[in-house]
Amino acid sequence: AMEEDEPELAAGLEAALELAPAVQAAIEQVFPSQDPLDRADFNAVEYINTLFPTEQALEEAQKAIQQLFGKIKDIKDKAEKSEQMVKDITRDIKQLDHAKRHLTTSITTLNHLHMLAGGVDSLEAMTRRRQYGEVANLLQGVVNVLEHFNKYMGIPQIRQLSERVKAAQNELGQQILADFEEAFPSQGTKRPGGPSNVLRDACLVANVLDPRIKQEIIKKFIKQHLSEYLVLFQENQDVAWLDKIDRRYAWIKRQLVDYEEKYGRMFPQEWCMTERIAVEFCHVTRTELSKIMRTRAKEIEVKLLLFAIQRTTNFEGLLAKRFSGCTLGDGTVKKPEVPPPSTNPFLEDEAGTETDEIVIEKSDAEKPKKPKAPDNPFHGIVSKCFEPHLYVYIESQDKNLSELIDRFVADFKAQGPPKPNVDEGGAVLPSCADLFVYYKKCMVQCSQLSTGEPMIALTTIFQKYLREYAWKILSGNLPKTTSSSSGLTITSLLKEKEGSEVAKFTLEELCLICSILSTAEYCLATTQQLEEKLKEKVDASLVERINLTGETDTFSIVISNSIQLLVQDLDAACDPALTAMSKMQWQNVEHVGDQSPYVTSVILHIKQNVPIIRDNLASTRKYFTQFCIKFANSFIPKFINHLFKCKPISMVGAEQLLLDTHSLKMVLLDLPSIGSQVVRKAPASYTRIVVKGMTRAEMILKVVMAPHEPPVVFVDNYIKLLADCSTDTFQKILDMKGLKRSEQSSMLDLFRQRLPAPPSGAESTGSLSLSTPTPEQESSRIRKLEKLIKKRL
Repeated sequence: AMEEDEPELAAGLEAALELAPAVQAAIEQVFPSQDPLDRADFNAVEYINTLFPTEQALEEAQKAIQQLFGKIKDIKDKAEKSEQMVKDITRDIKQLDHAKRHLTTSITTLNHLHMLAGGVDSLEAMTRRRQYGEVANLLQGVVNVLEHFNKYMGIPQIRQLSERVKAAQNELGQQILADFEEAFPSQGTKRPGGPSNVLRDACLVANVLDPRIKQEIIKKFIKQHLSEYLVLFQENQDVAWLDKIDRRYAWIKRQLVDYEEKYGRMFPQEWCMTERIAVEFCHVTRTELSKIMRTRAKEIEVKLLLFAIQRTTNFEGLLAKRFSGCTLGDGTVKKPEVPPPSTNPFLEDEAGTETDEIVIEKSDAEKPKKPKAPDNPFHGIVSKCFEPHLYVYIESQDKNLSELIDRFVADFKAQGPPKPNVDEGGAVLPSCADLFVYYKKCMVQCSQLSTGEPMIALTTIFQKYLREYAWKILSGNLPKTTSSSSGLTITSLLKEKEGSEVAKFTLEELCLICSILSTAEYCLATTQQLEEKLKEKVDASLVERINLTGETDTFSIVISNSIQLLVQDLDAACDPALTAMSKMQWQNVEHVGDQSPYVTSVILHIKQNVPIIRDNLASTRKYFTQFCIKFANSFIPKFINHLFKCKPISMVGAEQLLLDTHSLKMVLLDLPSIGSQVVRKAPASYTRIVVKGMTRAEMILKVVMAPHEPPVVFVDNYIKLLADCSTDTFQKILDMKGLKRSEQSSMLDLFRQRLPAPPSGAESTGSLSLSTPTPEQESSRIRKLEKLIKKRL
């Protein structure tokens, strides 16, 4: 079957390969060709018959192919022979190259050996004659040549030369040390420095020898050079104490000048001998000072300590200007850590403005910062010894700050409260600026002494007196409130005239409260900046221990108490008027007139107090806004409570109350800018409180004015207007309308029936409106919070 399908498959392939005449013509036009294979009618059989017309032609072609294969084989064989010949030639060339290389190496090695042998002989001879100048150059060359023979150390002769070189080096080292010992003896009187030219060349030789030789020379020379210092400033000498510390630094300055003149050229410049002498002097001085201060610790006074530290840090600064610190090894002295970038808005030049007042301005953050001076590598190299005794300084600052607080208290009592200031805003007590100026001076001074534990101890002292300032100077001088006014009658309240004194606090007392509030606000902001500055000064490992949150909370409490006093004062001044409102016979009012006398009285007290408070809090607008909000939150609920006490109320009386309520609402909305020539829009948060509270009062009066017949309409109207599900409030509305108990009972039953279903978990008698805490509750919470913080502190 497969054989039968083959002709059909072949026919199909031929049909698939046939192209249309137009396509074929296009191909021939693009790719013209005379090759028979490219023709469209190409026939393989005819093409083969054309090439090989007979069997003989075919045999001749096969013979030609066999001859061609034979020639190819001959060419391949010749190529293999040529390749072998090339390998033989290159092998000979490589052997010649190896021979040449070995010959060159041998000649070079022999030359090096000759040089090494001659150099060793010369080295031994020069060593005996102390020709250090020639030895310095020759020894380095011999050592370099000897390195070429490291792989030949198995040869006895080479090993012998190496041992001779080492012996010569050892001999040179011992000889040079002996020469220096002779020129600069460790014991006995100091003698002139011998043949300096010989010793100068010896130092050049020491550079090539074992580094221990150089270190020994340096050590012995510096020890001999400072031997006089240890004798002059022994612990039992008078000049050894801190009050004469300048003499130590004057001595080393003279010694360094003397060294430069006599021995400056003897030692190589790269040895940095002048710096090494100064550094060793610092180490010795730190040890000696630590020893003598431990012995005489009871004699250390703060002025003496600060004097010694100042002179020492000045000397360390002088060293930094003169030397690079390249000889300070690891562990010699810890370099000061670079503090993080400052975010403090009042960066100042600490060196030039230590006693300037800390000024808090937003624009300070935009001022360009002064470039930070490079670190002093010698910082603490001597002054580190004073750190264990800085408790004397901390105790002194504790005492000074205690006296400063006592002076602030005495000055306040002697000078009295600050004068009223209604033109430029409330005056900040000058004592707070003095306190923070002193704080800054102490902080800068202590950070120059140490950035470790003493800074933490100073921070603790700062915290202590910040709290004392808050309680003794600020809270301690706030005017005390008295009990509710006595001896006031309704008649006197209603006849109250403009200018009469009803407010509990005088003008001076109001200004004092505002001044204390402004001072507390200044202290709060400056304390936060002080905390940031302390964190910049202290070591990075101690930053987490700097925390003045408790102190800022204390100043926040003073601010809150001050605002509460202002609110209570104005609130108490309005109380008699509200009491008069609740005592009036509203059922007897026959016509609606202008605002009632009690409204005039409330407005009078608002106009008396608020402008004074606003002007004295001009620099702290946010706290004046808090005062307005707290007063509104206190006055409005109290006004509504007194409104419920007005019963019974006639229709005309309700209309008069509604008019009075609207008048009070307008006054409260205008309260932030009342009496001010510059009219400002009240804060939205304050406006929402007033509108919400006084609208509720208006809704209460509108419900009272509504007829209670039919009852269903009245109850639904109440629920719609007040959205209050409390039966107590509804009971008060019925009392204001003057309904009898029997009528009220049926009304209450109907009210309970018409109430909407309470939310899940809520009580049926609950109120949908948010309850506002009374001033008494607010004051009680503040007093409890204050007691808790005092107890914790």
